Amino acid sequence: MLEISKLVKRYGRDEPVLKELDLVVEGNSVVSIVGASGAGKSTMLRCINRLVEPTSGSIKLNGQELVNLRGAALRRARRKIGMVFQGFNLIDRLTVMENVLAGRLGYVSLYQAISRRYPQADIERAFTLMERVGIAHYANKRADALSGGERQRVGVVRALMQEPEVLLADEPTASLDPRTSEQIMKLLQSLASELSLPVLINIHNVAQAKAYTERIVGLRHGKMIFDGTPADFTREALDAIYGGIEAPDEDEGEDTKKPALATRKEVTDDPL
Repeated sequence: MLEISKLVKRYGRDEPVLKELDLVVEGNSVVSIVGASGAGKSTMLRCINRLVEPTSGSIKLNGQELVNLRGAALRRARRKIGMVFQGFNLIDRLTVMENVLAGRLGYVSLYQAISRRYPQADIERAFTLMERVGIAHYANKRADALSGGERQRVGVVRALMQEPEVLLADEPTASLDPRTSEQIMKLLQSLASELSLPVLINIHNVAQAKAYTERIVGLRHGKMIFDGTPADFTREALDAIYGGIEAPDEDEGEDTKKPALATRKEVTDDPL
């Protein structure tokens, strides 16, 4: 369970980017965070994994307070927090397998990391996860030879290699075409269910948030102003979050109307 209480982030003397946010995510919930640029979506995710230091408040993961951790204790806690990035954050000159195994860096010695001598159990788990998301045949291919969707799947597997207790995805589809974006959203949705893993997705595409997540949290100017199901996400809620301006992909056409749940077969049989 992820518990955020009274979370504040302020830079210098400026107005806080986050203003006493409260959020609880448990089980295998898939939660989307929506809001205009500057609403605080990415800052919130980065406070959770301490890439950004909270100014005040509490962040607990399965009962452990994260805000006050330092040094080795912080490194151990970060192993439990998987992160999927918009820009993939892969090392292009390394192979897919080497990038995936980077998810185990927090668990191996410095010598093993430098020499890339990972335990056989880690290698076997990497193959299992890569097969699950359809990229095992790229294991020895350089990361820079992959398409955007394939690169993002590598990023997802790398995060899962940490054996995380929560998975954060910061605009995971922003760099992808519409069809590939939906495949990645289906993948995150199904993995949350299979692994009983809570997933928080910072996303601009409102239609995808409504189609592929079971809960939507809306931020505006650092405050949470909506927390409910896609069915509760009315035009009034949309206007409140975006201030009456047109939200990204707010109108769902035929190509964006997807079932609320995607099957494992849909994900694995629909190649990028």
